[in-house]
Order: sequence, then structure tokens, then C-alpha cells
Amino acid sequence: VAQAIPGLSRFWRVPTLLWLDTGNPALMALVWGGLIASVLLVLNVWPRMTIALCLVTFVSFIAAAQDFASYQSDGMLLEAGFLSLFFAPRGVRPGLGAASPPSPASLFLLRWEWFRIYFESGVVKLLSGEVQWRNLTAMDHYYENGPLPSWPGWYVQQYLPHGFHAATAGLTLLLELVVVWMVWLPRRFRVACFLIVTPFQIGIILTANYAFLNYLVLVLGFLLLDDRALARAGLPLPSAVEARPTPRWRVIGAAAALIWIFYSTVITYVPSAGLLAAPARLIAQFRIANQYGLFAVMTRARYEIEFQGSRDGVTWVPYPFRYKPQDLQERPGIYAPYQPRFDWNLWFASLGSWQENPWVVVTEVRLLEGSPDVLALFRRDPFAGKPPQRVRAVLWQYWFTTSGEKRRTGAWWKRNLLGEYAPGAERGADGRIEIQGSSSGL
Repeated sequence: VAQAIPGLSRFWRVPTLLWLDTGNPALMALVWGGLIASVLLVLNVWPRMTIALCLVTFVSFIAAAQDFASYQSDGMLLEAGFLSLFFAPRGVRPGLGAASPPSPASLFLLRWEWFRIYFESGVVKLLSGEVQWRNLTAMDHYYENGPLPSWPGWYVQQYLPHGFHAATAGLTLLLELVVVWMVWLPRRFRVACFLIVTPFQIGIILTANYAFLNYLVLVLGFLLLDDRALARAGLPLPSAVEARPTPRWRVIGAAAALIWIFYSTVITYVPSAGLLAAPARLIAQFRIANQYGLFAVMTRARYEIEFQGSRDGVTWVPYPFRYKPQDLQERPGIYAPYQPRFDWNLWFASLGSWQENPWVVVTEVRLLEGSPDVLALFRRDPFAGKPPQRVRAVLWQYWFTTSGEKRRTGAWWKRNLLGEYAPGAERGADGRIEIQGSSSGL
């Protein structure tokens, strides 16, 4: 890849510092750099610089992660982070930024992102033709069929009637398509909108695991409030001071960047934009101007891929996951805002074919090789450092148990084996690893 993209242009086309080095020391340096910048940002130390460092480290991973970085939430965070460069106060220790108020343009664009996340998600639900949204059954099995279900979701699905789930589906459409327009109305409506959407996001956080997505949308929602609303809530506000003048070159540069972002998000609504979409395509790889649309189509069932190893081809031992449903007796956890991408990707892979997800077969091979990095993705190595002779990936269908079944058995899940998901991998007598049905060895 490096040979195909010469010179510094590679940093623009694939924006990652991992062009410099892809070894473990470089990866850990990026992790620690992002962690330190995040802590300093929380402590309000040089917020614009620390936001920039967070952006650089995060986009470096996202640009390089390929199959493991295709989530809308990644784009949401990068877009919000970039806009926050212009929203955050200047200086090393700016306090609450009374002397450096945010630009109205950056506030508008952050609200614009918040609005688009909701509204575009509502639009795609209608345009997709998904019958479950039209007949208000989309939430009936939503809690068990998501990427990583949670234990509160089990109780909501089992103990609340269909009427509640139908009302939740209807409220979701109403909120996403109608209520969020209040963000563009006078402050009284914006405050009312905040009071409506905030419990909605908290409910999602408590009953599902969508990584940092809902936390991000929740925080962006606070931008619907103003100083008067915060003061009424009892929060201390800084005394008014004279704002420091901003250099003209900074104003021009910020205006150009923000106009570019706004244009790039608007032009996506124009069908067959052609050359008009060139500015948006030019920055697409940075994922700072995005289209959104969540839950356009609801999954009809829950499938789980499980890796199993065997020494004799008869007895198969599963590799235990850290986060995914697997053990029927294990209570679903609450992991958000953390996102275990390996587990998430396996859920998406289970909805398609292994040909669309060749990394599943690669995982089989790495398990046969005893790769420490891949084994670290699992809770433990069931073969205690001595890799098996064969590894396969099988597909299960999972369901929440009913309340009666849980009382009798203590199980949170029940499941049914559907068969093998992908060709298995086997170590031959010569030590070479072969994929079933393939004549090539590794």
C-alpha cells in the first residue's frame, strides 16, 4: 500500500500516523498519546490542542482499522471533535471560557450534527420500507437482537407488554422526525426539546450497549441549553468579562473550515450532485462530515458465531468470549461506552456470509498459530498455550429465555446450533495450516 501511495500524499488519502510505523511500540505510543490528551482535556488544560491530539490519534486508528472501523459512531465522534476545535475556548487554562466565548458558527454546526443524527435516522426508517417500523413492532425483540444486549434489556423485553414496545417505536419516530426540529426554534422550545430527548437517550444507555454513541448524542444535547437554563439548574456561571479579540486570520480560517464542513453535509441531500460534491469527497477520508441513519432495518433474529478448537476432530472446545453472549447462564453485561470491536464485528458478520467477512477465517488461522494478540481477544485460552489441531467457526441462534424459563433454569439465554459458519482450519502432518475446501497451505 505504501508503494502505491507515494510521498506525503498518503497522509491525506489515508490519514494515519501508522504510516510511520505499525509495530507494537508505535501502537502503544498512539494509545498513550490519546489517553494523556484525553485526561488533559478533562482537566481543561489547553483544550484546543488536546482536542486536536485526540483527533489525530483517533483518526489514525480509525483510518487503519478498516473492517473494524466502519461504525457510524466513529464518524459522529470525529465530526464532533473537529467542530469542537472551534467551539472550545482558547488558552492553556481557559477556565469556563468567559473571555473566549464559542463562535456562533461552531455552536450551530454542533447542533446541526445533533439534529442530523436524529432526523436522518428517522428518515431512513421510513425510506427503508421496514415493515416493523410501520406496524410498530420494531421494539418487540430489539433488546435481544442488538450487538451486545444488557441485563436491563432482558427485563424490559420480558416484563413489559407489546403496548409499551409499540408506544416506544411510535415515540422514536415522533421524536426523530418531529420533536428534534425544536432545536431551531426559540430557547423555550430548545429547553423543552432537551427535556424530552435526554430521558430517551438515558433509557437507551440503560437497556443496550451502543458503545459511546448515545453518550455522545446525550452530551451534544446539552448544547440546546443556554446560560440562563444552566443558572436555573443551580450551576455556577462565571462573571461576564470582556472577550479577547480574535486575530483576523483565525476568523477567516475558521470560517472557511466551518463553511466547508456545512457544505459537505448539505450536498449529500442533493441526488447526483456530481462535481458539486467534490469538496465533500475531498475530505471524506477524515470522516468529519457524514451522513447518518440508525436502525433503518431491524434484525429479525440473533445469531452468534463461536470459535471452537479440537485436537481429535471429535471433541470441540469453545473459545470463551469476553463480552458476547455465549454461556447461557451468564448475565448480559453493561459495557458502554466501551466498544469491544471484535465482538461487535462478529455480530455483524453473523448476519452475512463468511465470504463477506474473510477475517473470520483469518481468526481461525491465528488461533491455530496460537497468536497471543488474537487470544487476548478472548476471556482465556482453553488450550493453555498448546494450540489445537483444528479450529472452526459455528453459528448459533440465540433467544432470551422467558421469565418462567429463567426461574426454572437460571439461564438468561437459550440457543440452537445451525451449523458451521465458515470453512474450518486444520494443521496438517507437515505443520502447514490448511483451510477446508482450499488446496493452498499457510
